[in-house]
Amino acid sequence: MIQKTKRSPVAEFMALSAAARAKAVAEFDREFVADTFRQPTAQERKVWLRAKRKAGRPRIGKGAKIISLSVERDLLRQADAKAKREGVSRAQFFARGLQILLASA
Repeated sequence: MIQKTKRSPVAEFMALSAAARAKAVAEFDREFVADTFRQPTAQERKVWLRAKRKAGRPRIGKGAKIISLSVERDLLRQADAKAKREGVSRAQFFARGLQILLASA
């Protein structure tokens, strides 16, 4: 099976004829191109603000609530070791435990 290699945008641009390259960059030769801009619509502004915002944590369910929880040190060490073996975070490990306890109640 022959695999096609994808050319970079620079390589694709350089592969164009001289006339095609000149046509492609002609819009950037104008002065004061910013004068042709307009105010964004409400929808465009919403999209822009969302893209500009930091990613944060992914929302699961109705979101998360940070709590303070006291756990005996040895028990926490055991829980951390078990979570590491299972490849989950400490928070995911405790959330699973709560789900199991609430399901059995």
